[in-house]
Amino acid sequence: MTRYAVDPVRNALVAHWSTGIGDVATDVAALPCDRDALRLANCLTYLSQVCWRCYTHPAGAADQHGPHSVGWHRQRERDSFAQVLPALVTPGARPSATRIEQAAHRVGSVLRTMDAPRLAAAVTADVTDELAAVERAELGDLSARAQQAVVLSREDASPLQVAQADTLLHEHPFGNEALVTQVEPTAAAIAAAHWLYAAATVTARRTGLHPTQTATRADRVKALAQESSAEVVAAMSTGASARQVVMPLIRHTLHLAEGHLHGVAAAKRRIDAAEELIARANADHRDLDLSLDAVYLPITSLNPARPAPDLVENLLSGIHSCWILYCGRDAVPRQHRRTEAFVAELRDEAARRREALL
Repeated sequence: MTRYAVDPVRNALVAHWSTGIGDVATDVAALPCDRDALRLANCLTYLSQVCWRCYTHPAGAADQHGPHSVGWHRQRERDSFAQVLPALVTPGARPSATRIEQAAHRVGSVLRTMDAPRLAAAVTADVTDELAAVERAELGDLSARAQQAVVLSREDASPLQVAQADTLLHEHPFGNEALVTQVEPTAAAIAAAHWLYAAATVTARRTGLHPTQTATRADRVKALAQESSAEVVAAMSTGASARQVVMPLIRHTLHLAEGHLHGVAAAKRRIDAAEELIARANADHRDLDLSLDAVYLPITSLNPARPAPDLVENLLSGIHSCWILYCGRDAVPRQHRRTEAFVAELRDEAARRREALL
């Protein structure tokens, strides 16, 4: 989302957003006075947040679609984009207004208090650009201001973006900067899962290991990255597509980020496993006397603050692990040849299984 700030030196309202490798900023307007400037910036940031939520939580991805269901409420919020600009100039929100309308009315209220026509016109133009950026992102176009979608985790993925990520991974199977600056991370995660499974398959053929083992054997891989990589490879080994595996992982973590535990059975398995480990540790070291309350138990293998980007990083780490196993302990000249062979086999395997991408 776009964050708004006040530059007190120049007395200007500034908008800034992430590009995947850093933020860019642009001036929105000169401020006629300091009064209410911070409140205006805060209200604009919240308006951007609720508008971008329509992108990250689209109505089509909801589990329910009847009257007053989650899908119904999401679609109602999205439909209220048309009311944003009128709300900036119309006093008072109606009782049944959506969160987006309410946020727009708050911006309009501050603008009326500040009573600066040029500022109001500049803010209206900037809000227009922000809404257009959300709409472009929904269509899979992440150019210009819509590029901020590259850091947002979405409950859906554009097929165009998945295809773009797949092309980028074909060119750079270990990932590159374009994958995190030009592609929405949910789509990138789907493509990365496809390429990880291909990497696990070619490495398993060479080493004799099970594909699930190949993505988690490198010592430098963090535990939760190993877990998510192994989960993806194991599910795809049963015939699931990359999309079918990735979307539940991201959706589950997005629910957790909002304080909801979706999937009690999975959480119970984690608790049972923790209880087993504690019982075993207490049996082996009788002086420990550990309890379940003393354990910090991760309830997801992904970072709830950024599940899709985190999953992309984990899956790319899994591909790197496969490469390490494939090359073994060869000397540098021979390792270079092994790397070329690995990449060639990886590309062939990914192309052969391309129907399993979506």
